[in-house]
Amino acid sequence: MQQSTTTTGGHIMSTRGRLTRRLVQLYAGLALYGASSALLVRSGLGLEPWNVLHQGLAERTGLSIGVVLTLVGAAVLLVWIPLRQRPGLGTISNVLAIGMAMDATLVLAPDAHGLTSRVTLLVAGIVLNGAATGLYLAARFGPGPRDGLMTGLHRLTGVSIRLVRTGIELTVVATGFVLGGTVGIGTLLYALAIGPLAQVFLRVFAVPPAPSVSTAVALAQPRGTILRP
Repeated sequence: MQQSTTTTGGHIMSTRGRLTRRLVQLYAGLALYGASSALLVRSGLGLEPWNVLHQGLAERTGLSIGVVLTLVGAAVLLVWIPLRQRPGLGTISNVLAIGMAMDATLVLAPDAHGLTSRVTLLVAGIVLNGAATGLYLAARFGPGPRDGLMTGLHRLTGVSIRLVRTGIELTVVATGFVLGGTVGIGTLLYALAIGPLAQVFLRVFAVPPAPSVSTAVALAQPRGTILRP
């Protein structure tokens, strides 16, 4: 019986530890994602596709880019309804946290002067973005609103994920550029690098699977006990 209690207690602590780690990864990843996007803004060498749109809308509305990012994320989330996508904690947190982190970093980070400083910010922003993506995706609390839009359209239309993503990102880049968003070498480098970087960091930050409960738990139950799932 003592072995059963010890095993169950260890399993509960392990489960709680995994949940705590996942939550830390989720919010650290989202905060770093916002910070990395701010570094790309400060580099002035080009933004991620969606932030080209966000920056263009910010230029036209007078709102901060972080506020625009949040509002666009909320609007995209509404599109999930007809696509029958289900948001998770990570989805809602994505909408709320990234924009705040981005605006806070823009307040703290000065403008870059000189090509060397701008390139340094660009490279740091892309690598940090890849690490942030790996962090919050590995936490497995649900996709961001823009990723859910992509998978929802794929499921609805039957078009491949690659083509859906390409179509969406070309559309937001073109629209953002027309509105005044920054498109440059950084936009291209980001598009080329973010996939491999995210894949590497997903492996680095992968949360180990929950250990299976020892069969000693069931074997040690007294006769007549009702086991509930």
